[in-house]
Amino acid sequence: METLQNKTAIITGASSGIGKSIAHHLASNGANVVLAARRSERLKELSDEVESNYSVGTKVVETDVTKKEDLENLVKETKETFGSVDIFVNNAGVMLLSFLKNDHVDEWEQMVDVNIKGVLFGIHAALPTMIEQESGHVINISSVAGHEVFPSSAVYSATKYAVRALSMGMEKELSRTGVRVTNISPGAVDTELTDHITDGDVLDMFQGRSTQTLNAEDIAKAVTYAVTQPDYVDVNEVMVRPMQK
Repeated sequence: METLQNKTAIITGASSGIGKSIAHHLASNGANVVLAARRSERLKELSDEVESNYSVGTKVVETDVTKKEDLENLVKETKETFGSVDIFVNNAGVMLLSFLKNDHVDEWEQMVDVNIKGVLFGIHAALPTMIEQESGHVINISSVAGHEVFPSSAVYSATKYAVRALSMGMEKELSRTGVRVTNISPGAVDTELTDHITDGDVLDMFQGRSTQTLNAEDIAKAVTYAVTQPDYVDVNEVMVRPMQK
């Protein structure tokens, strides 16, 4: 396992859940962390937490991943502050489960904008610098829903299948550039993602169900494992799911 000392990691969706936990874990391994999300107040709180616990630098950049110029600015400010972009974690995402018959078109669009276009904009912003450096690691957070489809997940799964396809394409295109790519597919995680579901049929379906879930920290550990491997080790895909009891 290699140290992340003097390396810089950008994390989108860092204001809560998996992104927040990733920030703590990468900082604990020596990485400077650039915290990106829309909720700047939460990012500032996280920045204070990280700097009080670890001897690393932090930077807060308010970012909406659906805006290409925001991602471009995120990378620009990171390079101005720390000089390089060594790790880029495409973590921002929304999970607005709904049944197709209920026609939540606005939510379908939101998932496409955040889960697919947001990842593409991150790649667009970070990849030129990594190729120029001949080093870097892109982490794309997909989902077990990018491997399996269940009732109400059709659109969400489609967006996460897209992230997996992007990751596989990047691996093939970048294999000789020094840039590594890892696709992380979490199972059910105890985060606030489910709080944003508005489809009454989905809420009724989950009512009373007992589901084994992961902690955000479990996914952060998988990310940390991938980015701390030696340069000659390529970790292309990691699936993290709860054991069924």
